[in-house]
Amino acid sequence: MIDLYYWTTPNGHKIPLFLEEAGLPYTVHPVNISKNEQFEPAFLKIAPNNRIPAIVDQAPADGGGPLSLFESGAILLYLAEKTGQFLPKDLRGRQMALQWLFWQMGGLGPMAGQNHHFNRFAPEKIPYAMKRYVDETARLYGVLNKQLEGRLFVAGDEYSIADMAIYPWIVPHEWQGQNLDDFPALKAWFQRIENRPATKRAYALAAKINPPK
Repeated sequence: MIDLYYWTTPNGHKIPLFLEEAGLPYTVHPVNISKNEQFEPAFLKIAPNNRIPAIVDQAPADGGGPLSLFESGAILLYLAEKTGQFLPKDLRGRQMALQWLFWQMGGLGPMAGQNHHFNRFAPEKIPYAMKRYVDETARLYGVLNKQLEGRLFVAGDEYSIADMAIYPWIVPHEWQGQNLDDFPALKAWFQRIENRPATKRAYALAAKINPPK
């Protein structure tokens, strides 16, 4: 059993995508970041950086008792290795998937996150910052679009944790000032993932926990 500490953010969505695809049993523990629940002592014991998502695996392979993890990329990699799913087993395929997982963690996520902040949530509108992050998001979309040309998924023909990491950051493309019609290979990939039954279940969970206003 996996205990999932979760809220409905792009990083949060990654883990239900995996759990639903893999069919792993899990229990959701909502952590409402709008109410600062991520700072509660019990959560900080699991996720010392006070960020969601986090998990506790109640039955890790080493038999050493519950194992807690934070950082969405690390969680995806752990779950892939635990289940033997959604990470290519050949050397080159594995490295391709991991490169794009880290690309999301170090590039797309932080840049799109700043885009969201300055364009939607910042109390002061700063045109330089707004344009900077819209432009950088567009550049990253272009990089991803090129990678997806001639491929079904980011690392090749198989769905992987790289796709699961990236997809939730593309969902709010309109927030980011991006038009998917400008990135045809990316758009086709996005629609393939959007239509997967596990994706629909994962986002139905989000709507149940934090209904759209």
